[in-house]
Amino acid sequence: MELLVEKLIIPEGANLILGQSHFIKTVEDLYEIMVGAAPGVKFGLAFSEASGECLIRVEGNDPELMEAATENARRLAAGHTFNVLLKNAFPINVLNAIKLCPEVCRIFCATANPVEAVLAQTEQGRGVLGVVDGFSPKGVEAEHGQAWRYDFLRKIGYKK
Repeated sequence: MELLVEKLIIPEGANLILGQSHFIKTVEDLYEIMVGAAPGVKFGLAFSEASGECLIRVEGNDPELMEAATENARRLAAGHTFNVLLKNAFPINVLNAIKLCPEVCRIFCATANPVEAVLAQTEQGRGVLGVVDGFSPKGVEAEHGQAWRYDFLRKIGYKK
């Protein structure tokens, strides 16, 4: 077994949701979740089959995000994984609906930060072991950081 690290693409202003599922129906169900859960969302999603033709199945409503999601699937080259790139919404707007999708087994991350996927390569293929989401902590939040966090969450409408 060989360990690999792949950097994923997150276009400017977009967020990434990376997960694992178990069935080709995933791509259509995730499409329906995205258009139903967040009006005005722009997105691209790519799902990698793990059997049969082993194709990358692609859906979405934004060509740039669809292309970037496809490239992420190529970089991962791991069966039964999916990635969704979205704009005009945040992962928090769709994440619970995605988790409730019957085909979804797990979510590795939901972020706008730089992401590196840690992969295992075997004779059979590749699998995602985990992710590096963003950067390591640089310290502990102080009072001014707490005040900033409170203000930020209210400014973007997630707290009152």
